[in-house]
Amino acid sequence: MTAIVELKNVTKVIKGKKIIDDLSFSIKEGEVFGFLGPNGAGKTTTIRMIVGLMKLTSGDVLIKGNSIQKNYDQAIQHVGAIVENPELYKFLTGYQNLMQYARMVKGVSKERIAEVVELVGLTDAIHSKVKTYSLGMRQRLGLAQCLLHKPQVMILDEPTNGLDPAGIREIRDYIRKLARDENMSVIVSSHLLSEMELMCDRIAIIQKGKLTDVQTVHDFVQGNEQIYLIETSTIDKTIKLLKEEFDLAGRKTPAGIEVPLLKEQVPAIIKHLVENEVDVFGVKALAKSLEDRFLEVTNL
Repeated sequence: MTAIVELKNVTKVIKGKKIIDDLSFSIKEGEVFGFLGPNGAGKTTTIRMIVGLMKLTSGDVLIKGNSIQKNYDQAIQHVGAIVENPELYKFLTGYQNLMQYARMVKGVSKERIAEVVELVGLTDAIHSKVKTYSLGMRQRLGLAQCLLHKPQVMILDEPTNGLDPAGIREIRDYIRKLARDENMSVIVSSHLLSEMELMCDRIAIIQKGKLTDVQTVHDFVQGNEQIYLIETSTIDKTIKLLKEEFDLAGRKTPAGIEVPLLKEQVPAIIKHLVENEVDVFGVKALAKSLEDRFLEVTNL
């Protein structure tokens, strides 16, 4: 897949302090790319630089090969974004808000507005004033604004903020649909890690302004080691054998022994335990969540 957004050695210094430190990564066509990090890590600052709301101290951002610094108009025409919260005129109707936005972009027809309104599920409420909208409806109207000019890149900063579980699922499913059906690249920043795990193809972890890792969600969650549960009735003997032969620290649990292993180690361990007359009733990998791995990597 072609890289549609590229960050090249992006750095931001504010009052002598390096807020963003030499970030480099790329986002491919048709993928949902998660941007994760603790509060204050620099996620929103990075997003603001990608869309040109904040100047870069050094480095560059390329969108479809166009520099955000040198060819801003050509680069930003491919982008739709909500940074933090959608900005809306509350005294106007949803439709009037979209008409105001359409005036700023060439080629947005009334047919396109109607199409986008239906896509985000606001057909019944589009002629009501925005001040009567729930938070979820405002988020959907913000998405509609982003989609009017058929962008190839969508950037969403905390898109599910304040939504109920049904609204969160709706936004998640819609983001996946855009990536799949429209081949749109979507960059999502969120603190709801369980949702990011379901939504994203790849994730980038940023901490203290530095890039920690970029991996597929599956590879990142698994990591190099996996926790395995060894089911046995000979608990103490098994822990001793694991320590003596493999220098592994097993942990007692009601179900057996939990031990961090590489997948390649499993056959040799089973063989050694059986040869030493340990009854092994089962060995299984325990599912790890994105939240577990995120907390490991960021040491929270």
